[in-house]
Amino acid sequence: MVRNRAHGAALAPEPAPVIDTLHGRPVADPYRWLEAAESPRTLRWLEERSSEYEREAATWPLRERLATLIRSLVETDLWSPPVHRAGTAFATVRPAGTEHPRLVALTDDGTVRTLYDPAAEDPSGRTTLDAWEPGPDGSLVAVQTSSGGVERGGLRVLRTDTGEQVGPPVRGVRYSHVAWVPEGVSSFYYVRRDGERGVRGVWLRRIADGTERLVHACTAPDTVPGVRVLGDRWLLVTESHGTGHRTDLWLADLDRTAPERPVLRPVQVGVEAETEARLGADGLLYLRTTLGAPWRRICVVSPGEPGVEHWREVVPEENGATLDAFAPCAEGPGATPALLVCRTRLGISEAAVHDARTGRRLRAVELPGEGMVSDPVTGPDGSVYLGYADVATQQRVLRLPPDGRGTRPWPSDTGGIASSPPVRRTVLWCRSEDGTRVPVTVFTAVDGAGPDLRPSGPGPTILHAYGGFGRPRRFGFSATVLAWLLVGGRYAVAHVRGGGDSGREWHLAGARRNKPRAVQDLVAAADALVASGACTRRQLCLSGGSAGGLLVLAAATARPDLCEAVIASAPLADMVRFERMGLGRMWTREFGTVADPEDFAALLSYSPYHRALEEAVHAPGRRLPGVLLTGFHGDTRTDAAHPRKMCAALLAAAGEEGRPPVLLRYERDVGHGPRAVSRAVGLAADAHAFAAHRTGLSAR
Repeated sequence: MVRNRAHGAALAPEPAPVIDTLHGRPVADPYRWLEAAESPRTLRWLEERSSEYEREAATWPLRERLATLIRSLVETDLWSPPVHRAGTAFATVRPAGTEHPRLVALTDDGTVRTLYDPAAEDPSGRTTLDAWEPGPDGSLVAVQTSSGGVERGGLRVLRTDTGEQVGPPVRGVRYSHVAWVPEGVSSFYYVRRDGERGVRGVWLRRIADGTERLVHACTAPDTVPGVRVLGDRWLLVTESHGTGHRTDLWLADLDRTAPERPVLRPVQVGVEAETEARLGADGLLYLRTTLGAPWRRICVVSPGEPGVEHWREVVPEENGATLDAFAPCAEGPGATPALLVCRTRLGISEAAVHDARTGRRLRAVELPGEGMVSDPVTGPDGSVYLGYADVATQQRVLRLPPDGRGTRPWPSDTGGIASSPPVRRTVLWCRSEDGTRVPVTVFTAVDGAGPDLRPSGPGPTILHAYGGFGRPRRFGFSATVLAWLLVGGRYAVAHVRGGGDSGREWHLAGARRNKPRAVQDLVAAADALVASGACTRRQLCLSGGSAGGLLVLAAATARPDLCEAVIASAPLADMVRFERMGLGRMWTREFGTVADPEDFAALLSYSPYHRALEEAVHAPGRRLPGVLLTGFHGDTRTDAAHPRKMCAALLAAAGEEGRPPVLLRYERDVGHGPRAVSRAVGLAADAHAFAAHRTGLSAR
């Protein structure tokens, strides 16, 4: 029988012998008792893991230095792109030295006024500002907050002049879109995504008394609703079927139908394509879509006849570059309708302005460096506000005015992009098990800008991967990555299948029953780094979070000799029961479902938890990499049961004598999403101090 063995701790009681029979196959699950987060048995087990973790962490030489360095790198004001309403700009700012962003209003005379500060409401730092949306005239703003990391909290409406709450709050919502009814400020649309309290779908809510009406219900089990009001007339309702797979869209004319009974006309329904819509100043609907374009293109249509059959291509796809963002804008003295188009090529953003009528490229937008453009928002004068960051540069907001003179900092008193240490980027190509070429980006901090970009010799290296939901990896700012580079490490990213780095087909090639290919790609990337001389096996640490945590654990349990260490943050691990935990039931398009025998076979083939259990039974004590798992008690996405169970299985597989550590860093009062800066710094520093200790990195 598999036991939980913790170095320096007493053996846990014998696990309950749980065995499920699925499609005629027995599947053991000896640590199912760890799914009960608050049981006395689980709490005792967590206390043992915490004690073991603290003993080990105290021996990591770079722990305090990395924490100090990371903290210094985030000591800057951090703004979001603004949303304009009636002469007021709404944005968030996290002032240097504070724990959380706050919502502020900026008026034309330069006055900055705080509208909501989560730290003022909750000095403990447990409350986060999750989302916000100002009303059409700027007199009211809807804010969403949650506490303890659960990402399910309250939505309330505040007066922007006094901060006073108007009407009763909406409770039990998760990252809801808020779309204000254009006429007046008496009501708004919002969504319920997970059905915890009410039907999943789009609701219309009256502010004054909180009365509600369901205007669109989601009936499919894996759909996520969305709602926007475009301009002052069009209601856009969306359903996302499996993250990154398919979007259904409907449009209603609020000039012709009552807000509580909108007549929704199909824009794109039942089509296997992912599509996003925005309204231009010319009154036309612009759509960024994978329909007929794996790398995405932009089409245009009249909102009066929005069906797919009426779409006209404006900006075609470009092979090799994912069109990942766009915004209607204006160009030139006559404010000609235009489009800012942002593409990503192997993690690096490119931006250009195109004529909205013909699609002709008017000019390239010069960016400060090789980095990431994010969240483009159109201002009232046709300007576009966007975020920019790169590996060595904290995010800044840039304003692209219609005059064609390039970007300018916003707010204006924030100055330009600060100078940053030089970081070299190279791309290494490897071949996966089936012969597919997979790119690996490698970053190294350097003392100067010499011509030779090749690694100077093997050294401690972190290899990161995500490989899920069609998300391309974009190289923005990470204080953690920069700190790792500055103390002498290398940082690499494997652009594995399942992500969106090479278009929609690349995503689907690593999704559902193809997910094992993503694991094979990561293994090939690790082998290639060693073969290239970038690092040795003992200098390599795999790192990933969430779906990426699943990937690195699957690779390490498939090839225990692959690397020296693994960091898996809030990972998925038990792929036989993932649908029963967190938001797993929403992810069957990405991973498959145990109910399907072929999906089940694929899931079991790479499920890290079950691979570790096999090791414990058939090869107990075989050398495994050192593993650091992180788990967050409030995690309502992947559920902290995954890292708890994975830790127990790895401890059983590792044996007693001379084993590398299997550690669980477990936190309460936080979840999968945002957290206080100090807690984020502590987590990042610990993870990378572990990597440094295991790979032999001593700060230069």
